[in-house]
Amino acid sequence: MEKIKIDLEQIEALTKKALFSHGASEWIASSVARAVRTAEAKGNLICGLYYLESYCKQLVSGRVNGTAEPIVTLPKTASIHVDAKFGFAQAAFERALPTTLDTVRTTGTCTLAVAHSHTCTSLGYFTEQIANAGFIGIGLTNASAVVSPPGGNKAVLGTNPIAMAVPAKNGGIAFQFDQSTSAIALGKINMAAAANEHIPLGWAVDVNGDDTTDPNEALKGSLKSSGDYKGWGFGLMTEVLASAFTGSVNSLDVKGLKAPEGHPHDLGQCYIIIDPATHSDQFFDRISRLSNAVAEQEGARLPGSEFKMPTFVKIEKRIIDQLNNLSREPLT
Repeated sequence: MEKIKIDLEQIEALTKKALFSHGASEWIASSVARAVRTAEAKGNLICGLYYLESYCKQLVSGRVNGTAEPIVTLPKTASIHVDAKFGFAQAAFERALPTTLDTVRTTGTCTLAVAHSHTCTSLGYFTEQIANAGFIGIGLTNASAVVSPPGGNKAVLGTNPIAMAVPAKNGGIAFQFDQSTSAIALGKINMAAAANEHIPLGWAVDVNGDDTTDPNEALKGSLKSSGDYKGWGFGLMTEVLASAFTGSVNSLDVKGLKAPEGHPHDLGQCYIIIDPATHSDQFFDRISRLSNAVAEQEGARLPGSEFKMPTFVKIEKRIIDQLNNLSREPLT
């Protein structure tokens, strides 16, 4: 598998060009391209260029509205709502973030509901922006149904990830995590099937609800929740806040996220934003105590605490070829 070194600036520029040439407005193409760049920088491959071809195809088919102007409102004092108008989640969040930060500075805690959006892919991309502004960011979103309940065999929930980012005392991020409530992301199953590799037990069940190590049987069946009933509970919590709370669609009613045609995703994201200084002046002392307890153990670290943004990454040649092709001419 040949890999080529490529500058992240180039990834962002070519991604923006590809999205723009397939129908996205310039500022929206820029917004999505920055998210793709960050995903590739962090090695989060299934949230980066992995989605670009489907973005382009969906722009052409109209499954995602690449020119939609998000509408930001404040239905209540500490509640921000942004209607993505079936457009990209990145653009909707970008438009709503200034109002959200202004609100939390006054209220101490607020929620941001992103409604009727395309998949946001990497949820942590958004919560880290909140933490970089000095606030605690918690995010939840749902996706097309691929997870069955414990003991069941029919998908009801999406991978329904949860993310949290905590600010550092002197700026930046103390730590963050972004994880699905399913045992594994669906993209990992797809990758295993493409590579003709087995998957571990505990990831998925077949159509009969039996555990399987065959990714192809898993794709016919459904994923399992992380930690069985415990993960299922977190998945349900995410479904309530991302779907019902934002007025967006249930996981059950979303077709495959990468399908080129069909109804818009209509997904929601719920963000809870908290000013860490609201109730105590000891917040950062407590975070420091936690961080030190982990750091003193060799080989241990808080998630996301030591990441440094690279300038270059190595990517499979076929992905770079696809990126170049998508940025040159629109799909038909």
